[in-house]
Amino acid sequence: MSFAPTIVDPAAIETESFRIIEAEVGLHGFDSQEWPVVRRIIHTTADFDFLTTTVFAPGAIASALSALRRGAKVCCDTNMVLAGVSKERLTRLGGSIACHVADPEVARMAKAEGVTRSIVATRTGVAAGCDIWLIGNAPTALFELLRLVQAGAPRPALVVGVPVGFVGAAEAKEALSVTDLPYIVCRGRKGGSAIAATILNALLILAEE
Repeated sequence: MSFAPTIVDPAAIETESFRIIEAEVGLHGFDSQEWPVVRRIIHTTADFDFLTTTVFAPGAIASALSALRRGAKVCCDTNMVLAGVSKERLTRLGGSIACHVADPEVARMAKAEGVTRSIVATRTGVAAGCDIWLIGNAPTALFELLRLVQAGAPRPALVVGVPVGFVGAAEAKEALSVTDLPYIVCRGRKGGSAIAATILNALLILAEE
């Protein structure tokens, strides 16, 4: 038995992965900008369920690319999302990214109010004027963002709503999907920080083209 990998070049591995995905998917209904996003989600997860659960609001990608090209402020709900985003690409476009969930003041306020840190961190991000939201873990963050926008907070350029889990995740994504906001969601329980970061990375590649 050989323990040597058949392909060791990173670019070649990605190319072959995309070839396999394209071959297994075949025909699909995504357009030329949506498909690179969905393909990268499948590449990240090896899960073809995202072919049917990933939904784009009309104009969401155009809104996101416009924001990225003018130097968007991005806010994410976990440090795992923060770690997965290509800061090099984002910086080249003049953008920035922040995660407030571990801020000491956020933790203090959350404890005092008896709410999740994600709720308070979302309020902090809204106050900071974030344009693009990446929510991969906390349904409470997504619900709070929707509440704040409904109450008059500035309209985001994109909401990536892909929280994972059994309590509130699917419901938060459905709540987002019935708004007129520019969104990308992965319906159901599946999602996660890696997917949220992957979606932004795919959009950053499109923004640089």
